[in-house]
Amino acid sequence: MSAASTPHKPRKKKRQLVRSNTLTDIAKVQPGSDRIDPEFNLVSFLLPARGKSQWISVPLILIFTGLFRWCVGIWGYSGQGIPPMHGDFEAQRHWMEITQHTPPSMWYFYDLPYWGLDYPPLTAYHSWICGKIGTLINPEWFALYSSRGYESQSLKVYMRATVIVSEYLVYVAALIIFIRHYSRSQGLGTTASNIALVAILMQPATMLIDHGHFQYNTVMLGFVIASLSSIYAGRPLWSCIYFVAALGFKQMALYYAPAVFAYLLGSCLSPRLRIGRLLAIAIITIVAFAALLAPLLAGTLYDLYRGFDLPYRPPPPFLAQRRITLDGKTPVGAILLQLSQMVHRIFPFARGVFEDKVANFWCALNTVFKLQKIETLIALPRLSAYMTFMSILPGMVILLGCPKPQLLPYAFASSAFGFFLFSFQVHEKSILLPVLPMTLLLGSSKGLSKEYRAWIGFANALAVWTMFPLLRRDGLAIPYTVLTALWTWLLGLPIFSVSCYYDPDLPNVPGRPLAPDELRTPTKIFHWWSYILMLFWHLLSAFAKPPDNKPDLWIVVNACFGCLGFGICYLWCTWKLILESGLLDDYFEYIERRVDAALNEADKRVTKYLGEEETITEEKEDGSADSASVVATPSSGEKHSKKKGKGRKR
Repeated sequence: MSAASTPHKPRKKKRQLVRSNTLTDIAKVQPGSDRIDPEFNLVSFLLPARGKSQWISVPLILIFTGLFRWCVGIWGYSGQGIPPMHGDFEAQRHWMEITQHTPPSMWYFYDLPYWGLDYPPLTAYHSWICGKIGTLINPEWFALYSSRGYESQSLKVYMRATVIVSEYLVYVAALIIFIRHYSRSQGLGTTASNIALVAILMQPATMLIDHGHFQYNTVMLGFVIASLSSIYAGRPLWSCIYFVAALGFKQMALYYAPAVFAYLLGSCLSPRLRIGRLLAIAIITIVAFAALLAPLLAGTLYDLYRGFDLPYRPPPPFLAQRRITLDGKTPVGAILLQLSQMVHRIFPFARGVFEDKVANFWCALNTVFKLQKIETLIALPRLSAYMTFMSILPGMVILLGCPKPQLLPYAFASSAFGFFLFSFQVHEKSILLPVLPMTLLLGSSKGLSKEYRAWIGFANALAVWTMFPLLRRDGLAIPYTVLTALWTWLLGLPIFSVSCYYDPDLPNVPGRPLAPDELRTPTKIFHWWSYILMLFWHLLSAFAKPPDNKPDLWIVVNACFGCLGFGICYLWCTWKLILESGLLDDYFEYIERRVDAALNEADKRVTKYLGEEETITEEKEDGSADSASVVATPSSGEKHSKKKGKGRKR
């Protein structure tokens, strides 16, 4: 075939990049060119990997974020070198010790003054597994009694490794699956979902508490994320199992329980009544709790069966006060005694409404009005329960009436903020629970917009700032500074960037309509003054000594301002939950129609007024012409002579 007869293949046009869902809020595409300008620094790191396989990008992300976790572990931890209690590191090690050397029937009774077990059974099982593996490596780490206060370098490496391995097996795995389901449901591209994944994994508060201070919060949070992911995948029964596991690891998962309960119940009532689904959820939840308690109770019965000489175990105080005794030598009595002791240890109502300075409502109120005065009128636990219930009620009502999966991160954050602000016995570390679902919103369709990044970044910065007094005691001031600065720099937040609060493409003109993701002026002012106050507080706490009669002044200021900021974050999450539910759409349409009608009526009045003005102007012009003719007419005497002259002209 000759060259002339070869069919002509038209030259492909160069594809123009457009602002698609994948690029929404993470980059600006210059019109008429392929140039992409990242909106913030994290986009600059991950945008070159756009279009690459997830099998390449995700492992690199996990290696990168894991490196930071291990580096945090090089620094100090809770109670390092501080006898006799040694802090949370020793508490976790001690639980591994007692689960190795005491029978299950004694776990919640053994030597309670020295870090007695006060978490649910799944924590005990996890401690047993970690202790069993550690004992195979070095039995001295968990030798009964003689290992108290053990702080060898090899033990530190092992304990830090257990945190990372536990986190990657539960939290990281659940987060990857959740981001995949959540981003797809929100129409988010792969690049944007990877950016959200890195931002969540680099959350400074979670890393500093688990890998610095030393705890296993991410295991509980991982089960919560797995529960959310199961809902998005359409598996509500698996969601129940995972959430029971979260409750079984740490009782703080109760912060999310109202939202989970309201959603699952609402999904059985709307859009139609589904009795079968309701019964299945109830049965699987009961079975999951039974499976959770089975090893502990079976171990108790086995110890009783084999005639193990158990020491006397007194009943919990709430039973002793009512003169209720339980015979631990009978099967029923042993099980009831075990369950009552476990509940007593998990829910410490014998303590005060707050233990240390924490950024919640009760601590802030106590600085201006002593809570002892309230106790004469109403018991503080009861008042705390009332306030907590009122704070979580809006989210529960919305989920009952509108059970949509996309509302769950907002509802989880609203419920957890309500618990943190008003519930009984809150620790400063509990702020991780409301901050997590709020940070998960980065994976939503609006999550990387200016408004959401500003609010999520503010909540995370405030959370880690309120924990600074705790972190400073643990020798974690430098990791705190590095991780917080790195996270805010990556997401384009103050003090490194103003991109969330200012857009040069939008003119600063009074009365200009707000862009879809633009912050209102009061929000900008509050956020910026908050960042300035946090920086100024650091200067004061570092260089200014508080008055001798108020040695905790800077810590109290930290707690009070943190309470204010978290209260506003609670209102933001609740308001966004209401907006995203669509329950107010009819109201907004009604208001819009009223406004349009008022504007139309105003336009008619203006038009009518302008028409009247034009008529008056024309009449005035005619009147001026008449007055001109009047000026040109003769005077009264001349008029009289004119009458006599029968039209004689002047």
